[in-house]
Amino acid sequence: MKLKNKAVLGQLSDMDMRLLQVFKAVVACGGFSAAELELNIGISTISRHIKDLETRLGLTLCQRGRAGFVITPEGRTVYEETLRLLSAVDGFRSGIDDIHARMGGQLHVALFEKTTGNPDSRIAQAVSQFVQLAPAVLLNLHVRPINEIERGVMDNSYHLGIIPDHRPSKSLQYNYLFDEDMHLYCGKTHPLSAIDSTGMDWPDIRPYPLAGLAYHSPNMEMSHRARLPRRANAFDQEGVATLILSGQFIGFLPTHYAQSFESQALMHAINPALFRYRVKFFSIVRRSPKPSRATALFQQCLVQAHH
Repeated sequence: MKLKNKAVLGQLSDMDMRLLQVFKAVVACGGFSAAELELNIGISTISRHIKDLETRLGLTLCQRGRAGFVITPEGRTVYEETLRLLSAVDGFRSGIDDIHARMGGQLHVALFEKTTGNPDSRIAQAVSQFVQLAPAVLLNLHVRPINEIERGVMDNSYHLGIIPDHRPSKSLQYNYLFDEDMHLYCGKTHPLSAIDSTGMDWPDIRPYPLAGLAYHSPNMEMSHRARLPRRANAFDQEGVATLILSGQFIGFLPTHYAQSFESQALMHAINPALFRYRVKFFSIVRRSPKPSRATALFQQCLVQAHH
């Protein structure tokens, strides 16, 4: 929605950048109250900054009231452009730091979920080494789905991503890190829980509804390859686990993640000798332009920690 008195943006000032940073935090946090702690300023100040930004842009960016915080379509576009702008500014600062042979600024790393519990994952060790080598860099860790990580690395919203291998892109550079085992599980109240599944084959499980990840991933590839009927979608592996625990669906989960449910007899693997697959995890960065020194260092720490 456009405001009645349309403003012309013109040159961006330092105050404009500050207002955009406030707006980014409000959208990312989901509202004024949630952004109060993130920004360390009061709600009234946040509200004034958003109103000033709307006046500056001549647009209504969000609706706030009893119904809560709702971003407008124009606000969504401004938010996406803000992410690109702030990422470009951060890239500029990193480039200047490179000229002066110093490392500062921010590093945004996006991880696929449930990687921390994998016993073969050494991401925490890599983080420790990186922080010791580059203490002036503000490290930001994000947990996102595979498709969002790939898109974010490509548009420079994230400097580096860690994802399972599924469909390589020529615009990204890949470095192998570790593997993850995936088994097929059912909940304790599922019909298969009372059956000895040792001799079961793929055709035997096709009558049972499957819950899986709703986006392109090794999980989706495996279900299509095995011709398993998907009857429920989840957007993270906790969602898949919840659907399995309902007793209405079977689904693939990382063995390290499912272990706690198995120990409580809430779910168990179905013929794990056959119904399984293995996933390789890679770190990804853009091939061009050349990664910043901080990104390259974090990449190096990851590779050293895992090899």
